[in-house]
Amino acid sequence: MAVLEIKDLHVSRDGKKILKGVNLKTGPGQVHAIMGPNGSGKSTLAYTLLAHPKYEVTQGDILLDGQSIRDIKADERARRGLFLGFQYPTEVSGVGFSHFLRTAYNSLSKALEGDDREVFITVREFQKYLRENLEKVGLKEEFLSRYLNEGFSGGEKKRAEVLQMAVLKPKISILDEPDSGLDIDAVQAVAKAISQVSGINSTIVVITHYARILRFLDKLDYVHVFADGRILKTGDATLADKLEKDGYDWVIEGQQQVAQ
Repeated sequence: MAVLEIKDLHVSRDGKKILKGVNLKTGPGQVHAIMGPNGSGKSTLAYTLLAHPKYEVTQGDILLDGQSIRDIKADERARRGLFLGFQYPTEVSGVGFSHFLRTAYNSLSKALEGDDREVFITVREFQKYLRENLEKVGLKEEFLSRYLNEGFSGGEKKRAEVLQMAVLKPKISILDEPDSGLDIDAVQAVAKAISQVSGINSTIVVITHYARILRFLDKLDYVHVFADGRILKTGDATLADKLEKDGYDWVIEGQQQVAQ
């Protein structure tokens, strides 16, 4: 399975309340988009799902395949199938990209009983596996010999994040603004890479401000409008186009009127 359920999630940082009752449930193989203005709490949600220590869950729960993960640490959440693609991937000098991927993969392949990841015995076997996934995301083999994200362009960093997703085979992938800072060609390339690695055994949640990357995805099941620390409205792919055209105010003002 690949089911993420967020129930009445409230989160604070440094005493300031940011998330104010988030509710969201995904299904296996689904692609969800979370759209909203700056400062609405979208990235806070992403970091909270992967147990960032600066964010405190004060109420609610996070369930993965029906089991609560609220009180477990980030590495254990990763072993259970959660993956976060960062908005600003960090450059790590001295850590080879290929070595990083193999270490992470081997760690995860031993994590859970019934995991479908193949255990690679030799470096050569794993390199072959990496080359197959490089083709999916449109990166060249030379990337495998470089240090992690060092000297990568913005588009290369984002595709490298998607490559990690393809190699590690998480159940739930949360991609925090994979289109941030990219030109239209790079956005299209990243969207194509995401579509190439999505599948029936995984769920993808794309956090973004704009509809442009969503238009290039092969599949988009749900669009959620996120503002003031919670989801205000959910719809299909046409909602993303309306938000691109009309902005977010009509949703926010509508919710305020309902509250009154």
